[in-house]
Amino acid sequence: MDFRSLVMHNRSYRRFSEQERIAPSTLEGLVDLARHTPASANRQPLKYVLVTAPKTCAELFPSLGWAGYLPDWKGPEEGERPAAYIVVLGDDAISTDIATDLGIAAQTIMLGAAEQGLGGCMMGAINREKIHALLALPDTLRVLLVLALGRPVEKVQLEPLGEDGNIKYWRDAEGGHHVPKRSLASLIVARHD
Repeated sequence: MDFRSLVMHNRSYRRFSEQERIAPSTLEGLVDLARHTPASANRQPLKYVLVTAPKTCAELFPSLGWAGYLPDWKGPEEGERPAAYIVVLGDDAISTDIATDLGIAAQTIMLGAAEQGLGGCMMGAINREKIHALLALPDTLRVLLVLALGRPVEKVQLEPLGEDGNIKYWRDAEGGHHVPKRSLASLIVARHD
């Protein structure tokens, strides 16, 4: 898949084929991609917890907020939940300045997953304290983000942003997920050709 196709295929998926498990080695490979990306001052403060065990996946699920713009939807039903998670942590003993590293690593992992036909959702609306306790993490590690992963079973379609400027994603009657995107022309504020 060429790079543009890979980026276009990498959407925020929220429904998966839960019974199609993901091997721990697949998650290790995704983290290995992130490990090789640039890091601010080369400090490399990110750490990861790989979750593939169905029991732990089920215990982690209630700590995740699924779709803020869909208030009547409480997240995927059983059978459509993620098959695996990567919990991204910040190691405060190394650095508390992680914002740039977190974005680079998370997007790299998601692109790597998309290349393998997987999909996922970067989740920041999470109960960090509960996740920290569930995973029995030391105090020096902060829960930053949860990457939910699996084989997508939903179609995500990009839409041009309407004249009203409403950026909220929505679902159609068949469960298709629609995501408005701003135009390229609206994002480029100047050109110095």
